Amino acid sequence: MSILTIILNIILPPLAVFMKHGIGKTFLISLILTIIGWLPGVIHAFIVND
Repeated sequence: MSILTIILNIILPPLAVFMKHGIGKTFLISLILTIIGWLPGVIHAFIVND
């Protein structure tokens, strides 16, 4: 995992997921989790961008 990915996982989780997986199910899940709460979005981004 690059430094850029780690920074984006923390600051903008949906953008980090989009850069690796594109628009799809994982991006929508990340977007919803980030809207609900920032921390669930960050955790999801780190899990899917391992």
